[in-house]
Amino acid sequence: QVNLVESGGGLVQPGGSLRLSCAASGTIFSVWAMGWYRQAPGKQRELVASITNNGYTNYADSVKGRFTITTDNAKTTAYLQMNSLKPEDTAVYYCYADVAVQARLVPVDYWGEGTLVTVSS
Repeated sequence: QVNLVESGGGLVQPGGSLRLSCAASGTIFSVWAMGWYRQAPGKQRELVASITNNGYTNYADSVKGRFTITTDNAKTTAYLQMNSLKPEDTAVYYCYADVAVQARLVPVDYWGEGTLVTVSS
């Protein structure tokens, strides 16, 4: 069992900042990647940011230059620093981790429960 606990969502005004965190625990052999998807009402699910265990990062075009994803040294906790937030960033943000629970197994995605980010004045 792999558990992801995410936090950091809330209500902020446009131009404000939030930092999301996502901590993976449980039966983990290795974490290959972590990141966040988001889904807003009436919109498709979107990959916001991801980071691999070798440090490669990927961002949605809509957040480049504003969001930064990092991990801790163990690579089991990810952080998403969100700056210059816009109303269109409003969504439920779902953390995921690509985890191999045993050696030589194909990694599988695990998901957090989601945290709501609301950007509004």
